[in-house]
Amino acid sequence: MDLEKLKVQIRDVHDFPTKGIVFRDLTTLFKDGAALHEVSQALADLYRDKGVTKVVGIESRGFIGGSILAYELGCGFVPARKPGKLPAVTVKKSYAKEYGVDTIELHSDAITSDDVVVLHDDLLATGGTMMACYELVKSMNPKKIYINFIVELTDLNGRKNLPSDCEITSLLKY
Repeated sequence: MDLEKLKVQIRDVHDFPTKGIVFRDLTTLFKDGAALHEVSQALADLYRDKGVTKVVGIESRGFIGGSILAYELGCGFVPARKPGKLPAVTVKKSYAKEYGVDTIELHSDAITSDDVVVLHDDLLATGGTMMACYELVKSMNPKKIYINFIVELTDLNGRKNLPSDCEITSLLKY
């Protein structure tokens, strides 16, 4: 499986969301059935033998790969959402973004101390959102946490903002 060939399926959108940014749009990869299948198998192959019990997908594009990964592994899916979107009691973590401050929430009963968790998002840029999600999940004391992305923008050095004691994987790097 040559995952690098999948890069041609990812659309570059210049000056989005602001001037000077090149947005890597994975929706063009997701709409291609063969490409989506290849990505889903590659994601699952990373974790099949690790005892994963939950996948946490970060709103919103992380819901796509995260749900597929949970399905492939036969485990549960947990959405990490923006404030006010989850209906029951939540725990939350605020974090700095390039354009201000944001908050991420999980249901307070989403993760237990028996869980082995993969945190998934579509893309690693600066790492702020993922680090907030990691800290939130870590506070729930799971057995183990893994971090995963489909795409990593290496020139932004987001990996350096993530925990060094955690296995971090990306399928594609730019």
